[in-house]
Amino acid sequence: MVLLLQCNAYRRASINRPPTPDHDEDSKPEPTLQEIINIKLIESGEKEKLKELLRERLIECGWKDEMKAQCRAFTRKKGRSSVTVDELVHAITPKGRSSVPDSVKAELLQRIRSFLMSATL
Repeated sequence: MVLLLQCNAYRRASINRPPTPDHDEDSKPEPTLQEIINIKLIESGEKEKLKELLRERLIECGWKDEMKAQCRAFTRKKGRSSVTVDELVHAITPKGRSSVPDSVKAELLQRIRSFLMSATL
């Protein structure tokens, strides 16, 4: 009878112990598709080319001048000495993103798609 109780106690102890992990806890998570694409764009130098193309197109269409004017208007309204860069960025960013011409967005998207088709991920 004592042996049976000891055996049951052993079983309970073995049931209550934490499970052994199936994988190495120190391993890093797999990178997301977005992270993989970003790495490929950087490694190939395509990201810098896309940024330069974006700069050129935004200057050509007058977007940069429009944003500069909005920044000046905001600083005049708030007072030059009381405006921080963070406030300016927070106020102007939504307007800037929404005012990028669709043609510029479409051109960049097409260039990214072309890159992805030619790159082996």
